[in-house]
Amino acid sequence: MMKRPQPVAPGPGQESVWAYPRPPRLERTAKRIQLWLGGELIADTERSSDDAFRVLETSHPPGYYLPLDAFLPGVLSRATGSSMCEFKGAATYWTLTGGGQAAQKAGWSYENPTPAFREMAGYIAVYAGKMDECRVAGEVVTPQPGQFYGGWITADVVGPFKGEPGTMGW
Repeated sequence: MMKRPQPVAPGPGQESVWAYPRPPRLERTAKRIQLWLGGELIADTERSSDDAFRVLETSHPPGYYLPLDAFLPGVLSRATGSSMCEFKGAATYWTLTGGGQAAQKAGWSYENPTPAFREMAGYIAVYAGKMDECRVAGEVVTPQPGQFYGGWITADVVGPFKGEPGTMGW
């Protein structure tokens, strides 16, 4: 039998990922999001006229989706393959380049998402672990554990998080 997770009690200014909904919720965030690859700042939401989004789902740290104009020109190129999310629809993968480095399938987007996620069509999410560094409001993020997951852990979210050892059956 799977051991029931014991949520960490959030402190002041924190959110528990166990208070996030399932199915997930989409919300805009005006927080500055920055990505570095090959020592180069390749994406910064301060360049964009639009806010980023975050997706909140039970047991997962937020996934951040950036508008296309947050990325430097030439950073994004379509990668092969696709996957399906039961909530958001079919995902398209992206290779990101910066500072002479290429991170294969480091990003993904939903070009034609389900109605609940229509607002984020074409926005790009990135695996923090495939970048040199990712920041939310100046804070360096920790990638969500596990091979498949793309959430970003910051000091304002507490777990335990899906992807940690022993969480496969959650």
